Amino acid sequence: MVVWALSQLVPEPPFWVELTGVALISAAVTFGFQLAINEALRDTQKELQHALRHDPVTGTLRASEFANSVEQAIDRRRVSSTEKPDGVMLVLSVGNFDEIGRRYGPQWADTLLQSIVRIVHSSLRYGDLVARLASDELGIYLPGTTMENASNICERIRARVQETTFTAGQERQISVTVRLGGTRVEDQADFQALRQAANRAALAEEEAGPPLFRELFS
Repeated sequence: MVVWALSQLVPEPPFWVELTGVALISAAVTFGFQLAINEALRDTQKELQHALRHDPVTGTLRASEFANSVEQAIDRRRVSSTEKPDGVMLVLSVGNFDEIGRRYGPQWADTLLQSIVRIVHSSLRYGDLVARLASDELGIYLPGTTMENASNICERIRARVQETTFTAGQERQISVTVRLGGTRVEDQADFQALRQAANRAALAEEEAGPPLFRELFS
């Protein structure tokens, strides 16, 4: 009886207190949910941006992104009072890429190119750029690199390709040839001029052999 009487003396909380508690709980749940959505959206945007900038097969830069990056780097160095627009632009072409695709299937041609990209990356420095310019062609930008260093890098890539055993289905060995050529950045006006000059050097190197290649990079 006494307990019941005391309970009657304790006032019930106003209805707005209960509503406030419900609102706070709801807001906390909504905030957490919205936060998760925002993080998922950011991750999706990053993935989309990466996909737009990179080749899906090799993971290297797309040609357009590579061209923009090279030209921006050139412009920055041209306006610098302490740096000159030096560096080297290289191209690497897989000589029998189309033949491999026809003979063994496009998936093996893609696998071959992925292997060559790994060799290229292992031969470069941090900050050097690599892109897929065409189905069988890679572009390589070496900022601040001397011609001698570029020549050494090319010979290192070529040697590693020659040392590597490439295979297609059922462990069939594939004969792989690559050609490399390059030009100094400061000798050209824009990216297209760089690419054309590097390709001419690659063709000359293929026709005349390593001695001319070393001369081109002297």
